[in-house]
Amino acid sequence: MEVLNAIGRRKSAVARVYLAEGTGKITINKKDLTEFFPSAILQYVVKQPLLLLEADGKYDIKANLDGGGFTGQSQALRLAIARALVKVNAEDKKVLKDAGFLTRDSRAVERKKPGQPKARRRFQFSKR
Repeated sequence: MEVLNAIGRRKSAVARVYLAEGTGKITINKKDLTEFFPSAILQYVVKQPLLLLEADGKYDIKANLDGGGFTGQSQALRLAIARALVKVNAEDKKVLKDAGFLTRDSRAVERKKPGQPKARRRFQFSKR
């Protein structure tokens, strides 16, 4: 199997993933998964597609993460890994889609409008 790549996005985070057969090592920006995401919850979020398909120790993953915060980055990485796993085996698509790992979460921060302090908040109205 050659190296497969996929991309995942969430908020302003972008994850580029390179998937190859191996021992299950996950490297993000040249750091180990546990070093990049110290939180066990975020490590679990990243590994969810692998755990679902019972492919936890089958693939080596190299990822480049850019932009956003740690939550957005972990969810972007989860989407990219799920997309790469579908490229490996197309039969896994239904399982991953039913779990919601192939759906791009398009929610992002709404822009601030002029004449308002925030995106939707208005300045206090004064009648007199």
